[in-house]
Amino acid sequence: MVRALFLILAALGAVPAAAAAAAAAEGDFLVIAHRGASGERPEHTLAAYERAIDQGADYIEPDLVATKDMRLVARHETEIGETTDVGAREEFADRKRSKTIEGRLVTGWFAEDFTLAELRSLRVKERLPGLRPANARFDGLYQIPTFEEIVTLVRAKEAETGRAIGIYPELKHPTWLLQEEGIDTVDLLATALRQADLDDADDRVFVQAFEIGPLQRLDVLVESPLVLLIAVEGGPYDEPAITWDELLTPSGLADVAQYADGIGPYLGRVLAADGSPTALIADAHAAGLAVHPWTLRKENAFLPPALRKGSDAAAQGDLAALVGMVVAAGADGVFTDDPALVVSALGR
Repeated sequence: MVRALFLILAALGAVPAAAAAAAAAEGDFLVIAHRGASGERPEHTLAAYERAIDQGADYIEPDLVATKDMRLVARHETEIGETTDVGAREEFADRKRSKTIEGRLVTGWFAEDFTLAELRSLRVKERLPGLRPANARFDGLYQIPTFEEIVTLVRAKEAETGRAIGIYPELKHPTWLLQEEGIDTVDLLATALRQADLDDADDRVFVQAFEIGPLQRLDVLVESPLVLLIAVEGGPYDEPAITWDELLTPSGLADVAQYADGIGPYLGRVLAADGSPTALIADAHAAGLAVHPWTLRKENAFLPPALRKGSDAAAQGDLAALVGMVVAAGADGVFTDDPALVVSALGR
Protein backbone atom coordinates (compact mmCIF):
# COMPACT_ATOMS: atom_id res chain seq x y z
CA MET A 1 0.00 0.00 0.00
CA VAL A 2 2.74 2.47 0.96
CA ARG A 3 4.89 1.76 -2.11
CA ALA A 4 1.79 2.14 -4.28
CA LEU A 5 1.15 5.55 -2.73
CA PHE A 6 4.74 6.60 -3.43
CA LEU A 7 4.21 5.74 -7.09
CA ILE A 8 0.85 7.52 -7.30
CA LEU A 9 2.24 10.70 -5.76
CA ALA A 10 5.31 10.51 -7.97
CA ALA A 11 3.10 10.29 -11.03
CA LEU A 12 1.37 13.45 -9.85
CA GLY A 13 4.76 15.14 -9.64
CA ALA A 14 4.78 15.32 -5.85
CA VAL A 15 8.11 13.60 -5.17
CA PRO A 16 10.53 11.06 -6.67
CA ALA A 17 8.95 7.95 -5.13
CA ALA A 18 11.96 5.64 -5.26
CA ALA A 19 14.20 8.22 -3.59
CA ALA A 20 11.68 8.92 -0.85
CA ALA A 21 11.05 5.26 -0.16
CA ALA A 22 14.76 4.45 -0.10
CA ALA A 23 15.57 7.31 2.27
CA ALA A 24 12.80 6.26 4.64
CA ALA A 25 13.78 2.60 4.61
CA GLU A 26 17.45 3.43 5.24
CA GLY A 27 16.62 5.41 8.36
CA ASP A 28 17.07 8.99 7.16
CA PHE A 29 13.39 9.51 8.01
CA LEU A 30 13.06 9.83 11.80
CA VAL A 31 10.43 7.91 13.74
CA ILE A 32 9.73 9.97 16.86
CA ALA A 33 7.76 8.15 19.55
CA HIS A 34 5.19 10.72 20.68
CA ARG A 35 5.07 10.44 24.49
CA GLY A 36 6.54 6.97 23.98
CA ALA A 37 4.56 4.13 22.42
CA SER A 38 1.46 5.86 23.77
CA GLY A 39 -0.84 3.88 21.50
CA GLU A 40 0.04 0.81 23.59
CA ARG A 41 0.97 2.06 27.08
CA PRO A 42 -0.09 5.04 29.22
CA GLU A 43 1.78 8.04 27.86
CA HIS A 44 4.93 9.49 29.40
CA THR A 45 5.86 6.42 31.40
CA LEU A 46 9.17 4.58 31.32
CA ALA A 47 7.20 1.58 30.05
CA ALA A 48 5.90 3.59 27.08
CA TYR A 49 9.37 4.92 26.26
CA GLU A 50 11.00 1.49 26.53
CA ARG A 51 8.34 -0.13 24.35
CA ALA A 52 8.89 2.55 21.70
CA ILE A 53 12.64 1.92 21.75
CA ASP A 54 12.11 -1.82 21.45
CA GLN A 55 9.82 -1.19 18.46
CA GLY A 56 12.55 0.69 16.62
CA ALA A 57 11.79 4.34 17.30
CA ASP A 58 14.70 6.67 16.54
CA TYR A 59 13.70 9.19 19.23
CA ILE A 60 11.43 9.22 22.25
CA GLU A 61 9.56 12.40 23.08
CA PRO A 62 8.98 13.46 26.70
CA ASP A 63 6.90 16.56 27.40
CA LEU A 64 8.48 18.32 30.36
CA VAL A 65 6.88 20.25 33.21
CA ALA A 66 8.38 21.15 36.59
CA THR A 67 7.68 20.32 40.21
CA LYS A 68 7.47 22.76 43.10
CA ASP A 69 11.05 21.87 43.99
CA MET A 70 12.30 22.53 40.45
CA ARG A 71 12.60 19.01 39.06
CA LEU A 72 11.73 18.28 35.43
CA VAL A 73 9.17 15.50 35.04
CA ALA A 74 7.33 14.06 32.05
CA ARG A 75 3.67 15.02 31.71
CA HIS A 76 1.67 16.19 28.71
CA GLU A 77 0.39 19.17 30.69
CA THR A 78 1.05 20.82 34.02
CA GLU A 79 -2.45 19.61 35.01
CA ILE A 80 -2.03 16.02 36.25
CA GLY A 81 -5.59 15.01 37.16
CA GLU A 82 -6.23 13.66 33.69
CA THR A 83 -3.26 11.29 33.70
CA THR A 84 -2.78 10.25 37.35
CA ASP A 85 -4.83 9.01 40.31
CA VAL A 86 -4.41 12.30 42.19
CA GLY A 87 -8.18 12.91 42.13
CA ALA A 88 -8.71 9.79 44.23
CA ARG A 89 -6.07 10.71 46.80
CA GLU A 90 -7.69 12.32 49.83
CA GLU A 91 -4.41 13.75 51.10
CA PHE A 92 -4.23 15.98 48.02
CA ALA A 93 -7.88 17.04 47.81
CA ASP A 94 -7.01 20.56 48.97
CA ARG A 95 -4.56 21.02 46.10
CA LYS A 96 -7.34 21.18 43.51
CA ARG A 97 -7.66 24.65 42.04
CA SER A 98 -8.26 26.66 38.88
CA LYS A 99 -5.60 28.44 36.84
CA THR A 100 -5.71 30.41 33.63
CA ILE A 101 -3.01 28.89 31.44
CA GLU A 102 -2.26 30.81 28.25
CA GLY A 103 -5.78 32.25 28.26
CA ARG A 104 -7.58 28.97 29.03
CA LEU A 105 -9.22 28.28 32.39
CA VAL A 106 -8.07 24.89 33.71
CA THR A 107 -9.31 23.23 36.90
CA GLY A 108 -7.47 20.35 38.49
CA TRP A 109 -4.17 19.47 40.13
CA PHE A 110 -0.91 20.93 38.83
CA ALA A 111 2.61 19.52 38.86
CA GLU A 112 4.14 22.80 40.00
CA ASP A 113 2.08 22.62 43.22
CA PHE A 114 3.67 19.29 44.23
CA THR A 115 7.16 18.31 45.29
CA LEU A 116 8.82 15.49 43.42
CA ALA A 117 8.35 13.19 46.41
CA GLU A 118 4.63 13.92 46.41
CA LEU A 119 4.33 13.32 42.68
CA ARG A 120 6.20 10.05 43.03
CA SER A 121 3.50 8.80 45.38
CA LEU A 122 0.96 9.03 42.54
CA ARG A 123 0.33 6.45 39.85
CA VAL A 124 -0.27 7.08 36.16
CA LYS A 125 -3.46 6.24 34.27
CA GLU A 126 -4.43 6.17 30.60
CA ARG A 127 -5.52 9.57 29.24
CA LEU A 128 -7.82 8.17 26.50
CA PRO A 129 -9.43 5.06 28.01
CA GLY A 130 -12.43 5.26 25.70
CA LEU A 131 -10.26 4.98 22.59
CA ARG A 132 -7.52 2.87 24.18
CA PRO A 133 -9.13 0.51 26.70
CA ALA A 134 -6.21 -1.91 26.43
CA ASN A 135 -3.92 0.80 27.79
CA ALA A 136 -6.16 1.22 30.83
CA ARG A 137 -5.15 -2.29 31.94
CA PHE A 138 -1.87 -0.71 33.01
CA ASP A 139 -3.47 1.99 35.19
CA GLY A 140 -1.84 2.20 38.60
CA LEU A 141 1.41 0.47 37.65
CA TYR A 142 3.70 3.35 36.78
CA GLN A 143 5.10 6.49 38.35
CA ILE A 144 5.73 9.87 36.76
CA PRO A 145 9.34 9.73 35.49
CA THR A 146 11.94 12.45 35.90
CA PHE A 147 14.01 13.67 32.97
CA GLU A 148 17.07 12.12 34.57
CA GLU A 149 15.37 8.72 34.66
CA ILE A 150 14.50 9.03 30.98
CA VAL A 151 18.14 9.72 30.13
CA THR A 152 19.18 6.72 32.25
CA LEU A 153 16.69 4.50 30.44
CA VAL A 154 17.92 5.62 27.01
CA ARG A 155 21.54 4.94 27.91
CA ALA A 156 20.67 1.51 29.31
CA LYS A 157 18.77 0.63 26.13
CA GLU A 158 21.64 1.87 23.98
CA ALA A 159 23.98 -0.46 25.85
CA GLU A 160 21.51 -3.32 25.51
CA THR A 161 20.70 -2.88 21.81
CA GLY A 162 23.84 -1.29 20.37
CA ARG A 163 21.62 1.35 18.80
CA ALA A 164 21.83 5.12 19.12
CA ILE A 165 18.56 6.38 20.59
CA GLY A 166 17.56 10.02 20.65
CA ILE A 167 15.62 12.17 23.12
CA TYR A 168 13.25 14.88 21.84
CA PRO A 169 12.02 16.87 24.89
CA GLU A 170 9.30 19.50 24.66
CA LEU A 171 9.02 22.36 27.13
CA LYS A 172 5.37 22.84 28.05
CA HIS A 173 4.21 26.41 28.69
CA PRO A 174 7.70 27.75 29.51
CA THR A 175 6.73 31.45 29.37
CA TRP A 176 3.60 30.96 31.47
CA LEU A 177 5.48 28.92 34.07
CA LEU A 178 8.17 31.60 34.33
CA GLN A 179 5.78 34.54 34.51
CA GLU A 180 3.07 33.04 36.71
CA GLU A 181 4.90 30.44 38.80
CA GLY A 182 8.48 31.72 38.80
CA ILE A 183 9.80 28.44 37.37
CA ASP A 184 12.39 28.77 34.60
CA THR A 185 12.15 25.49 32.69
CA VAL A 186 14.47 26.80 29.98
CA ASP A 187 17.29 27.09 32.52
CA LEU A 188 16.32 23.78 34.15
CA LEU A 189 16.49 21.92 30.84
CA ALA A 190 19.73 23.59 29.70
CA THR A 191 21.29 22.63 33.04
CA ALA A 192 19.97 19.07 32.81
CA LEU A 193 21.33 18.65 29.28
CA ARG A 194 24.76 19.95 30.31
CA GLN A 195 24.86 17.67 33.36
CA ALA A 196 23.96 14.68 31.17
CA ASP A 197 26.55 15.72 28.56
CA LEU A 198 23.77 16.01 25.97
CA ASP A 199 24.12 19.68 25.04
CA ASP A 200 26.39 19.37 21.99
CA ALA A 201 25.22 19.74 18.41
CA ASP A 202 26.09 16.14 17.55
CA ASP A 203 24.20 14.60 20.48
CA ARG A 204 20.96 12.83 19.57
CA VAL A 205 18.76 15.51 21.10
CA PHE A 206 16.19 17.89 19.67
CA VAL A 207 14.51 20.45 21.94
CA GLN A 208 11.07 21.71 20.95
CA ALA A 209 8.58 24.35 22.05
CA PHE A 210 5.56 26.22 20.72
CA GLU A 211 7.22 29.51 21.67
CA ILE A 212 9.92 31.70 20.15
CA GLY A 213 11.60 33.33 23.15
CA PRO A 214 12.46 30.09 24.96
CA LEU A 215 14.06 28.69 21.80
CA GLN A 216 16.07 31.88 21.33
CA ARG A 217 17.34 31.55 24.91
CA LEU A 218 18.19 27.89 24.39
CA ASP A 219 20.05 28.77 21.21
CA VAL A 220 22.51 30.66 23.42
CA LEU A 221 22.63 28.13 26.26
CA VAL A 222 23.06 24.82 24.40
CA GLU A 223 24.19 23.59 20.99
CA SER A 224 21.30 21.12 20.69
CA PRO A 225 19.16 21.39 17.54
CA LEU A 226 15.97 23.33 18.25
CA VAL A 227 12.50 22.88 16.75
CA LEU A 228 9.64 25.38 16.66
CA LEU A 229 6.31 23.59 16.98
CA ILE A 230 3.44 24.90 14.87
CA ALA A 231 -0.16 24.57 16.05
CA VAL A 232 -3.39 24.30 14.10
CA GLU A 233 -4.27 27.96 14.48
CA GLY A 234 -3.30 31.13 16.35
CA GLY A 235 0.34 31.88 17.04
CA PRO A 236 3.08 31.54 19.67
CA TYR A 237 1.90 32.48 23.16
CA ASP A 238 4.96 34.61 23.89
CA GLU A 239 4.58 36.63 20.65
CA PRO A 240 0.84 37.44 20.41
CA ALA A 241 1.34 39.81 17.47
CA ILE A 242 2.67 36.97 15.29
CA THR A 243 0.52 34.25 13.73
CA TRP A 244 1.61 30.78 12.64
CA ASP A 245 0.54 31.65 9.11
CA GLU A 246 2.99 34.57 9.07
CA LEU A 247 5.79 32.39 10.41
CA LEU A 248 5.21 29.81 7.69
CA THR A 249 5.75 32.19 4.78
CA PRO A 250 9.18 31.98 3.10
CA SER A 251 10.32 35.15 4.89
CA GLY A 252 8.88 33.93 8.19
CA LEU A 253 10.67 30.59 7.86
CA ALA A 254 13.92 32.43 7.15
CA ASP A 255 13.44 34.25 10.46
CA VAL A 256 12.77 30.96 12.27
CA ALA A 257 16.01 29.58 10.84
CA GLN A 258 17.92 32.27 12.76
CA TYR A 259 17.29 30.45 16.05
CA ALA A 260 15.87 27.00 15.17
CA ASP A 261 16.95 24.02 13.12
CA GLY A 262 13.53 22.68 12.28
CA ILE A 263 9.79 23.00 12.60
CA GLY A 264 7.23 20.57 13.97
CA PRO A 265 3.95 21.48 12.25
CA TYR A 266 0.47 20.09 12.71
CA LEU A 267 0.03 17.39 10.06
CA GLY A 268 -2.74 19.30 8.30
CA ARG A 269 -0.25 22.02 7.44
CA VAL A 270 1.91 19.68 5.34
CA LEU A 271 -0.82 17.56 3.75
CA ALA A 272 -3.93 18.90 2.03
CA ALA A 273 -7.30 17.22 2.56
CA ASP A 274 -6.72 14.95 -0.43
CA GLY A 275 -3.33 13.82 0.89
CA SER A 276 -1.29 15.88 -1.53
CA PRO A 277 1.61 17.93 -0.09
CA THR A 278 1.31 21.63 0.60
CA ALA A 279 4.20 23.98 -0.14
CA LEU A 280 5.35 24.06 3.49
CA ILE A 281 7.96 21.30 3.44
CA ALA A 282 9.63 22.64 0.31
CA ASP A 283 9.60 26.18 1.72
CA ALA A 284 11.04 25.01 5.05
CA HIS A 285 13.78 23.02 3.33
CA ALA A 286 14.63 26.07 1.26
CA ALA A 287 15.17 27.94 4.54
CA GLY A 288 17.41 25.14 5.84
CA LEU A 289 14.83 23.77 8.29
CA ALA A 290 13.99 20.12 8.91
CA VAL A 291 10.28 19.23 9.10
CA HIS A 292 8.83 16.77 11.63
CA PRO A 293 4.99 16.91 11.51
CA TRP A 294 2.68 15.63 14.24
CA THR A 295 0.92 13.29 15.08
CA LEU A 296 0.30 9.94 13.35
CA ARG A 297 -2.10 7.71 15.27
CA LYS A 298 -3.72 4.45 14.25
CA GLU A 299 -7.27 4.99 15.53
CA ASN A 300 -10.03 6.06 13.14
CA ALA A 301 -10.74 9.04 15.40
CA PHE A 302 -7.41 10.60 14.38
CA LEU A 303 -7.29 9.63 10.70
CA PRO A 304 -8.65 11.39 7.60
CA PRO A 305 -12.07 9.97 6.59
CA ALA A 306 -10.63 8.25 3.52
CA LEU A 307 -8.23 6.21 5.67
CA ARG A 308 -10.72 5.05 8.29
CA LYS A 309 -11.89 1.45 8.45
CA GLY A 310 -15.42 0.99 9.72
CA SER A 311 -17.34 3.37 11.94
CA ASP A 312 -15.78 2.59 15.33
CA ALA A 313 -13.69 5.58 16.41
CA ALA A 314 -11.34 3.29 18.34
CA ALA A 315 -10.80 0.84 15.47
CA GLN A 316 -7.50 0.78 13.58
CA GLY A 317 -7.51 2.52 10.22
CA ASP A 318 -4.96 2.67 7.41
CA LEU A 319 -2.05 4.32 9.17
CA ALA A 320 0.42 2.85 6.66
CA ALA A 321 -1.17 4.87 3.87
CA LEU A 322 -0.75 8.06 5.89
CA VAL A 323 2.90 7.21 6.52
CA GLY A 324 3.36 6.91 2.77
CA MET A 325 1.83 10.33 2.20
CA VAL A 326 4.05 11.99 4.79
CA VAL A 327 7.23 10.41 3.44
CA ALA A 328 6.28 11.16 -0.14
CA ALA A 329 5.65 14.79 0.82
CA GLY A 330 9.32 15.05 1.77
CA ALA A 331 9.13 15.26 5.58
CA ASP A 332 12.29 14.45 7.51
CA GLY A 333 10.50 12.52 10.24
CA VAL A 334 7.18 12.22 12.02
CA PHE A 335 5.76 12.09 15.52
CA THR A 336 3.66 8.99 16.15
CA ASP A 337 1.87 7.24 19.00
CA ASP A 338 2.44 3.95 17.17
CA PRO A 339 6.13 3.57 16.29
CA ALA A 340 5.87 -0.16 15.52
CA LEU A 341 3.31 0.48 12.79
CA VAL A 342 5.28 3.36 11.30
CA VAL A 343 8.55 1.39 11.33
CA SER A 344 6.75 -1.48 9.59
CA ALA A 345 5.20 0.84 7.00
CA LEU A 346 8.65 2.20 6.22
CA GLY A 347 9.85 -1.28 5.41
CA ARG A 348 12.56 -1.34 8.06
